[in-house]
Amino acid sequence: MKTTFTTPIIILFILLTGFANAQSKQDLATIKKLDATFQKALTDFNVPGMAIAIVKDDKVIFAKGYGTKNTATNEPVTENSSFAIASNSKAFTAAALAILVDEGKIKWSDKVKTYLPYFELYSPYVTDEMTIRDLLCHRSGLATFSGDLIWYGTTHSRAEIIKRAKYLEPVYGFRESYGYSNIMFLAAGEIIPVVTGKTWDEFVREKFFAPLAMTNANTSIKDFKPGQDIASPHNEVNGKNVPIEYVDWDNIGPAGSINASVMNVSQWIRLQLGKGTLEGKKYWSPARTFEMWENITPKPVGAWQRENMPSRHFNGYGLGWELMEYGGAKVVSHGGGYDGMISKTVLVPEKNLGFVILTNNINSLPSCLTFSVLDAFLNVPSGKDWPGIFLEFKKSDEAGAAQAKIEAEQKRLKETKPSLPLTEYAGTYSSPMYGDVEVKIEPSGELSIDFKPTALFKGKLGHWHLDTFKLNWTTQMMLPPGDVSFVINAQGKVEELRVFVENPDFDFTELKLMKK
Repeated sequence: MKTTFTTPIIILFILLTGFANAQSKQDLATIKKLDATFQKALTDFNVPGMAIAIVKDDKVIFAKGYGTKNTATNEPVTENSSFAIASNSKAFTAAALAILVDEGKIKWSDKVKTYLPYFELYSPYVTDEMTIRDLLCHRSGLATFSGDLIWYGTTHSRAEIIKRAKYLEPVYGFRESYGYSNIMFLAAGEIIPVVTGKTWDEFVREKFFAPLAMTNANTSIKDFKPGQDIASPHNEVNGKNVPIEYVDWDNIGPAGSINASVMNVSQWIRLQLGKGTLEGKKYWSPARTFEMWENITPKPVGAWQRENMPSRHFNGYGLGWELMEYGGAKVVSHGGGYDGMISKTVLVPEKNLGFVILTNNINSLPSCLTFSVLDAFLNVPSGKDWPGIFLEFKKSDEAGAAQAKIEAEQKRLKETKPSLPLTEYAGTYSSPMYGDVEVKIEPSGELSIDFKPTALFKGKLGHWHLDTFKLNWTTQMMLPPGDVSFVINAQGKVEELRVFVENPDFDFTELKLMKK
């Protein structure tokens, strides 16, 4: 339940609290208008809670929480509420390595094998030639999110994840195209302890969190303290936001395990806009800043972007940052997606402007509000209702998913049965990349599935048609139901298990699970 304030005194208090540091009447008017947009969008997108901070001319001119941290308790989000910032962590990893470049301890062009002898990819040439720069700009040749099942929720260590990446198959030539890779960023972060003797976590705490007074920021959910102001992630079930538990992302730390508030991130934004210097303290040199903000791996500007954002002339990726031109300015940004949380950090260096948006369910709000804020501060005459546009996308996606479900049912081969007794499907299926998956017959007579390295991945298998079963998860799950097909060889024996789950993050077809 969201609280509605009606008295003018309380409304004035909220406005003054959020806008206290605004630097000009123009800023105040801009923020006042945006504040109304933020509040309405929160409701329209059915997001439980959100926090936003805006930095301009080295000052936090706005910081405010909206909605609730947890729908079960209705505690309000504040500007100090911690959220998982997920892939916004990548910029911290790039900056940590930039410090080491400044100190002469590494070079961007250094070969990864020099520091991680166990590093191995799909080709000896790529393995030997991969540099630190390559790790940080997503041009390994792997598909976007390839191998994420190796780390997500698994018991595999950071080193083990990197070692298992050798089984991943490329979809592009090396340095040929953009393919977002969490595992490559993990490898980049693992260079830090080799060079410094400190873990990535220790280095980030010492070099950034402590001196920037990011007092409630951490690199692990294990560091949350009792009574701390923490937002809960949520899963939307039949239109209702249900709080869920945080998932341990420690093993992918350098690519995405930081938790922080918008006030914490606003300090990070100030440091970034200061090109590595804040309040007289130099963290890294301006030269390193421009290297991190350089467009190294181009990405295409799509047809929809060209039509709806005529000032968006390029897209790309630097070192830990996404890049584009918008409204005549270079925009440096990054998003973050976590179980039940989505976030965005945005910098407009030439305008000395930056902002961060943190939310606590899966939604497109940070992306659409990014363009609302950019239009307002860059005076882009688009006249577009970005929340309205993105809300239509949301409705279209939901309608498409519903239609796909109907079509799948229509294509189902009814009145078929499995080729073999269910006992023949039971057993252990193994992938050298991932590990073991066990299929069992439960006392109820149903088949169940257990992805052994990943405690979250457990479910029941209900017969769909022929040798395909519908996978319905029985644990906390952000993924939709999936399909499990058993492959029977010429001798009439089950030899392979194939899993397909429609989602943008995890490619279950990479697993290649063969029966032991």
